[in-house]
Amino acid sequence: MEQLLSQIERWVLWLPVAFGLGCASYLAMPREPLVWPLLLGCAVTLAATLWANRYRPRLLVPCALILGLSAGMVAAKLRTIQVAAPIISQSNSAPRTVEGYVVDVLSPGASGGRIMVAPVYVEGLDPNQTPLRLRITVQDVIATPPASAIRLRAILNAPPSPASPGAYDFARRAYFDAIGGSGFALGAPRQILLDPPPLRLRAILAINAMRWRVSSYLVRVMGETNGAVAAAMVSGHEAWLQPEQVNDMRAAGLAHILSISGLHMAIVGGFAFFAVRVLIASVPTLALRVNGKKLAAAIGLVAVLLYLGLSGAPAPAIRSAVTASLAFLAILMDRRALTLHGLAIAALIVLMIEPEAVVEPGFQMSFAATAALVALAEAWTRPAREINAPWFIRVVQAMSSGLVASLVASAVAGLATGPFAIQHFNRVATYGLLANMITEPLTGFIIMPGLALGAVLAPFGLGSPILVATGWGISALSALSAWFAALPAAMITIPSAPSLALPIAFVGLLWVCLWKGRLRWLGMPAALAVSLWPRPPMPDVWIAADGANGAYRQGAQAVLVQTDAKRFGADLWARRRGLTVDETPQFICERKVCRSPQEAQVSLSLWQGRRAPDQAQWQLLCSRTEVVIVRADAAVPSTCEAQMVFTARDLAKSGSIELWRGPQGWRWLEAERLRGHRPWTAQW
Repeated sequence: MEQLLSQIERWVLWLPVAFGLGCASYLAMPREPLVWPLLLGCAVTLAATLWANRYRPRLLVPCALILGLSAGMVAAKLRTIQVAAPIISQSNSAPRTVEGYVVDVLSPGASGGRIMVAPVYVEGLDPNQTPLRLRITVQDVIATPPASAIRLRAILNAPPSPASPGAYDFARRAYFDAIGGSGFALGAPRQILLDPPPLRLRAILAINAMRWRVSSYLVRVMGETNGAVAAAMVSGHEAWLQPEQVNDMRAAGLAHILSISGLHMAIVGGFAFFAVRVLIASVPTLALRVNGKKLAAAIGLVAVLLYLGLSGAPAPAIRSAVTASLAFLAILMDRRALTLHGLAIAALIVLMIEPEAVVEPGFQMSFAATAALVALAEAWTRPAREINAPWFIRVVQAMSSGLVASLVASAVAGLATGPFAIQHFNRVATYGLLANMITEPLTGFIIMPGLALGAVLAPFGLGSPILVATGWGISALSALSAWFAALPAAMITIPSAPSLALPIAFVGLLWVCLWKGRLRWLGMPAALAVSLWPRPPMPDVWIAADGANGAYRQGAQAVLVQTDAKRFGADLWARRRGLTVDETPQFICERKVCRSPQEAQVSLSLWQGRRAPDQAQWQLLCSRTEVVIVRADAAVPSTCEAQMVFTARDLAKSGSIELWRGPQGWRWLEAERLRGHRPWTAQW
């Protein structure tokens, strides 16, 4: 009973959790619900909460939590209606002429650099069918900066579906980003003249063009190697990054440094805050007349908002900016800067703006880590210090306390984000904790402050020396990441647990962080669900959604039909199932037919042609074959001896497929069946 009474002031911390579960429940529905039942349910729970508040106070908490759950579902539904926009038809993949504005340069994909285009004309589409945004792969993104008006020929398709059943849904993310199609350009884009864009788009183009100029300046001053890292950290542009740099950072567990996240916001805001406080304290006249802490908080808030604009305001940056802004506002209102209540408010604000963020890895990892660190700060007892101790003893005490706090904080943050890294990315950097501990002072005290100061002084012609010196810190960071990446077993692959394990782990982790008292440890088994949950049997065959690639399992290895192309989906599938890809070509390919070797665990053949195979080719495909993949839309002849045949028409309905061979024959799982009938799915 004493434990329950101690939670009276903390139950409100569970409102954002209930709201988030409501958002996630809506996104997990197999069919799109009508809006009026959700609104009715929310109204009923609101009335029940008001009634309980007046007549049955003991029922207030459960009624309020149910209201939060219902409100989350309503918010997600309204957001889905709000962002609805045209989507390219999956079946219409002929080359098209596209004219429009380059909104931004995106992070490179598996096939190269990508740009975001706001089209004003797409060949074959009426204006009301034209998507608001297109994501297009081009040969040279440096030649297509933001705000450019371009014309290009491109093959466009609907945003890609999951690489394997139950995997991350790229099309859902694209839907909420108003991206109605993706594809690749045939040739280099050409600069053209277009009518002025609408005012809102013009403002976005101006901001992104400024960000691009800052990135180009950093690369020009610091050199392409160091400037590429600097541009990614300052503006979010990763166009200059080389694959080797990204792979080393990822293997060392330092890839988060390259994306705008809470770390960057905290460093920029914290640097501005402490710099202003030191400046005011060093001037006695100001120190006596100005509240240095509040002025520093106001400057820190402005710095965070300016950095948010410079970063292009991606979703992770918005989440981090909200959290940092609430911390500075708390100082201005004489409240504690960082508490679980403040974090709960930040999470609720973010989810009200972007309910879909609840299923994004960035949201889950950032708030899980922050909640764990704030809970640690609440439970942390400061060591007793001697009164009037000599200065050298105080220095040793401060250094030892800071070192211990840094070690514990890094370990706690790593443990809190571990389940999400395993489930979403299937990669664990073995030396990530050690690498982050070593590089954190380098990033926090040298690189980010140097980049911030250099960018501020650049318009006055004083930024180059500071940026060049900061480049030495980036060189050290790159050297350390390469060293850690080269260590044995630097990156290990762990297969994903069943989908249910992650929400259980999330709730368990939140229980540990939010519950006050010893009963918090009851949530630890649930928090470890992703690590402890038994993995399902590995599939024997995988088929890509477009039929362009496939694979079979040979022990713990994935043997691909194509090892030199169409690798993105295959790599994601193999990693998700805990398999390593056999890089040696094993399939025997003749013209448009690829067949597995005779010693293969599964006999599989694939037809690569866009036209249907003739009778002789069908005979070659089906003879002594268990699974046949036909990329073309074709009718399967009755003479085909294969047990399983999938054509383009089948894959258009099913998406990617996994197959298991058992005593009763083959069973399979389709990606589209798991996705259901939603606005972002092919069945919609």
